[in-house]
Amino acid sequence: MRNFILWSMVCVMVACAGCSKEQKGAPTGKSVVKVREGSPAPDFTLRDLDGQEVRLSSLQGKVVLLNFWATWCPPCREEVPSMVKLNRAMAGKPFQMLAVSIDEGGREAVAGYFKESGSTLPALLDTDRSVGRLYGITGVPETFVIDGKGVILKKVIGPMDWSDPEVIRYLDGLTTH
Repeated sequence: MRNFILWSMVCVMVACAGCSKEQKGAPTGKSVVKVREGSPAPDFTLRDLDGQEVRLSSLQGKVVLLNFWATWCPPCREEVPSMVKLNRAMAGKPFQMLAVSIDEGGREAVAGYFKESGSTLPALLDTDRSVGRLYGITGVPETFVIDGKGVILKKVIGPMDWSDPEVIRYLDGLTTH
């Protein structure tokens, strides 16, 4: 019984924290950016599944939901359907979702998962995890809400129901400022 309780506690902690995988080549010294709520979002450029470059700073004026995830992460996979619903709810508004995959398998891994799950999220590829390191992520999923001026308003560690009506109201309110 004692082992069962201990094992249950470990499972709950893992589920709450999301997935983590050792970050290769973590930056040291001056290259580390302290990313926190209220600070400017570090700019980056990544390629999408079609090979097109997407630069964060080109989205000025839009609220950005920047989500770091991976296909091998169960909490991430659990979160994807709610992100699809949120993206549909925010269609036509100054809002952009960016699902940044840290999968080492790159385009093939993400495209395969999207085909299997029917997901339509705008995905970017961070196979070397350079942008994840830039944002200081410790695991996945981790999400940043960035306002239209490029300031990080919220950092969410772990999975979330992004289709919750309160979340949609919050994000919708940000698009009208």
